[in-house]
Amino acid sequence: MSKAAELAALIGSQTALSNRNLIINGAMQVAQRGDVTGITGSSYGGPDRFELNASSIGTFTVSQSSTAPAGFKNSWKVDCTTADASPAAGDLLRVSYRIEGQDLQQLAYGTSDAKAITLSFYVRSNKTGTYNVQFQQIDNSFKQAVLSYTIDAADTWEFKSITIAGDTAGSIDDDNGDGLALFWILGAGSTFTSGSERSTYTAFSNGDVAPTQTVNLADNTANEWMITGVQLEVGETATPFEHRSFGDELRRCQRYYEKSFNYSDAPGTATAAGLIESSGTSGNETTSEMTMHAKFAVSKRANPTVTIYDTSGNSGKINRIQMGITTYNNQTVNTYFQGESGVTIISGSGASASALSGHFVADAEL
Repeated sequence: MSKAAELAALIGSQTALSNRNLIINGAMQVAQRGDVTGITGSSYGGPDRFELNASSIGTFTVSQSSTAPAGFKNSWKVDCTTADASPAAGDLLRVSYRIEGQDLQQLAYGTSDAKAITLSFYVRSNKTGTYNVQFQQIDNSFKQAVLSYTIDAADTWEFKSITIAGDTAGSIDDDNGDGLALFWILGAGSTFTSGSERSTYTAFSNGDVAPTQTVNLADNTANEWMITGVQLEVGETATPFEHRSFGDELRRCQRYYEKSFNYSDAPGTATAAGLIESSGTSGNETTSEMTMHAKFAVSKRANPTVTIYDTSGNSGKINRIQMGITTYNNQTVNTYFQGESGVTIISGSGASASALSGHFVADAEL
């Protein structure tokens, strides 16, 4: 599409020229956690904000892939590493994305002005067939709308868009909780496939989660599925993707997840790069309690779960430092007063030292 055509599409849609995409990291630029392997449950990994949910249906790896359509450099990728060709009735495989309720008030759900929304994305897989996408209102008794898309050609990027009518009967809470969840279904047992599609929100039913799903991505270890260019916007038209800078997307992602490690270092890496450290002086050592405070770069969505690492990569441990002499790793540590802006880190006792150092991960995902 030419630049003139893109501008005409935006103007014609009467959609804002910026800040229209309700999805954070839709171009899959930011991947703070690194690749994650051996997933048999629910796990974030690869590009931020997108989570794999695997309920008793195979084993998977999620990663940031450099395979992407024109205009993009990255995608979110899931690989099947242990197959499950015959899912039990209650098995379910899906990719989820969750949005805070206070970021959805423009939809005017629960009023006569409720607005339609359109989800668009690029998708690629070796598995052709019909896939379902589920929209679920968490605040409104999990009401759901479900529609399908089809991957027509194997190993080929395809553009898809899905429009869901506004809900005049159910409001979304104006808070920092989970207001709307999107689920891309990748495999489902019979419990979830007995219902029918619907482009409007109706009462939750298990049978309507994946009513026309024909694909089971877990049926072969050669299977993979990739997505990028994810955009959710007000209106019935998919407009050109709203690209944002890496720095902008990183800060948006850090509202939900932040680490003190360098961006390219996965949590648990044995490194001193980027560590936080308390002040201390030689000759003032103690084997008793020592404290330091970590201030977050971005205020979190809610009080986060904080994990501390020493510089050897040990989880739940801290370094005690004897200035000018040695650093003792693998020391006991606790966290207190976790808040949206920071956390207090305490080593109750340990090697004789005058300072603490280490890394943190703060997780406030929905």
